[in-house]
Amino acid sequence: MQKLQDSLVKALSIDGALGVALGDWKTGMCLGYKGTNSPAFPEANLELAIAGNTEVIRAKMRVAESLKLTDKIEEVLILLETQYHLMHLVQHISGLFFYLVLDREKGNLALARIKLGQIEKELAL
Repeated sequence: MQKLQDSLVKALSIDGALGVALGDWKTGMCLGYKGTNSPAFPEANLELAIAGNTEVIRAKMRVAESLKLTDKIEEVLILLETQYHLMHLVQHISGLFFYLVLDREKGNLALARIKLGQIEKELAL
């Protein structure tokens, strides 16, 4: 099992990663973050992104409940013109999610999803 900082470092090493954070969608708290401090996505934006995207996840949870869906939500993906914003829910620790920002030109979304899934499974707090 990996500690939080090790998980963040590993996630930031994903090709095209601009920043990564671990948040709690139940409280909106950012538990940790790391970034490249790229002008495209400054590291300081990660805490704010966790707070804002907490609302995105909560909204999706409400919709899933209203629709009586029984599947667990694994990921929420937002595509911008130049970036992918991936919210990957931690399945074995309730309420937590990884938030990964990828440069669309440098990153590979499929590979990033696989790697982030592996990192998520190894996370221990």
